[in-house]
Amino acid sequence: MIRNILLVAGREFRQVVQLKSFWLTLLLVPVALALGPILGDKLEDRDPAKVVVIDRAGGTTRAVLEQRFAFEHDQQVLRDLSRYVRRHGLEAADPQAAWAQHDRWYTPADVLAFRQAGGIDAALAKIAKVKAKDTPEFDPPSQDFTFVAPPPDLATADGEALQAGVDRALKAKDTAPEHADLVVLIGPKYPADPTVRLWANEQPKQAFVGPLNETLTADLRQRLLTANGLSPQSAAMVQSAAPALSVTTPPPGGGGKEALLVRSIVPLALAYILMMGLMLSGSWMLQGSIEERSKKLLESILACITPEELMYGKLLGALAIGLSMLTVWLGTGAAVAFATHGAIADLIRPALAPVTSPGAIATLIFFFIAGYVAISIIFVAIGAMADSMSEAQGYLMPVLLGILLPVTFLMQAIIAGNSGPMVQVLTWVPIWTPFAILARLGMGVPTLELVGAGAVLAVFIALEVIFLGRLFRASLLAQGQKPGLKQMIERLRPATE
Repeated sequence: MIRNILLVAGREFRQVVQLKSFWLTLLLVPVALALGPILGDKLEDRDPAKVVVIDRAGGTTRAVLEQRFAFEHDQQVLRDLSRYVRRHGLEAADPQAAWAQHDRWYTPADVLAFRQAGGIDAALAKIAKVKAKDTPEFDPPSQDFTFVAPPPDLATADGEALQAGVDRALKAKDTAPEHADLVVLIGPKYPADPTVRLWANEQPKQAFVGPLNETLTADLRQRLLTANGLSPQSAAMVQSAAPALSVTTPPPGGGGKEALLVRSIVPLALAYILMMGLMLSGSWMLQGSIEERSKKLLESILACITPEELMYGKLLGALAIGLSMLTVWLGTGAAVAFATHGAIADLIRPALAPVTSPGAIATLIFFFIAGYVAISIIFVAIGAMADSMSEAQGYLMPVLLGILLPVTFLMQAIIAGNSGPMVQVLTWVPIWTPFAILARLGMGVPTLELVGAGAVLAVFIALEVIFLGRLFRASLLAQGQKPGLKQMIERLRPATE
């Protein structure tokens, strides 16, 4: 009996492995992980937007704007560097540096001290002396905006000539000297006429409009204050007055929702792999069963083995397909996590934590195999009842929708950190139990609940083998007869001698 089951399983496995769709599916995750960092770097737009400021009021507005955006950039560098230092425990590089002190909002004084100490280059040189060899390199944020001198035809143009010059600058190629992404015009009557014009080649970003508006507002108030008798020094003090904020945040990759989301990445991926693997292998299994019928192979097979051996062999073959995809995908993810560096590797390493303990590995293996068997039995029974692929799809679609829709809601609940009634119900309904347990591994599942849900799932599979095994056998022996609901119920009963 075992030999016959293994022969059928091997035939099912080889039949699927010969399909191009299997190899495309199998290689999808490795290719995505390999190309992800490359494409991410290629697709990321790191070129700063070119800003042209035409100041006809004879003031220092352009210089003030440049200083403001330079401050914004250095402040962002400080924030990102602080998170990097905190994530990898590198505070010993310079405990007194602003980037080694985390619970604060970096002020102009902090930015000035950072610049005077040598900026990002000096900070990275200090960090290089204390960081471990496997610590990834810090990737500083790119500059969002750069200020360029206005083209000669814009400096003095007015009216239609000005508009034509702006249009040429905005439409010019990125590499052209006259190209501009944003053009700001400060009129000659400013601040008496506080209107400032802004042209952009697309919807301007809030990251530019916000600081631009704040800078121009501060400049306008400074002029009004001095015009009303306040000394420039006093006006500047009024303008620069601001509270010192102390900011407390959870550490990177830990604490609160961020830690939960990171820990849930691999468990959710396992539930998704189970779902996708079942959909694909179910389709391949049905295709093979239909071909057996259409080519009149089923009669020859049943002349050599029993229907039960055929069913168990198909189940074992489907399970082998699922485990092969799981092994390749998880192996690729582990290789990326521990053999490479970069953002993806940094994300995968902490995400693997919930599934690396012996108990988690045993749980993963049991529920993945049990889930695959529980759903595959349904597909095997459908394959036995259908005489054509269209007929099989008619049975399959309601089953898939009944499984996939609740699983989709389950994943959304896990991502939101919700373990409410719906998640609990799906944990204890056997058809959804494997997905629920796998998805919840990152949140932590009580041992008693794991054992109880596993026992319920095992009993459900045993009942499936009994009743759907009867349906499988009866359907094989009643080829060419499309069963109705009454006939299907009849086939679930024990066969009479």
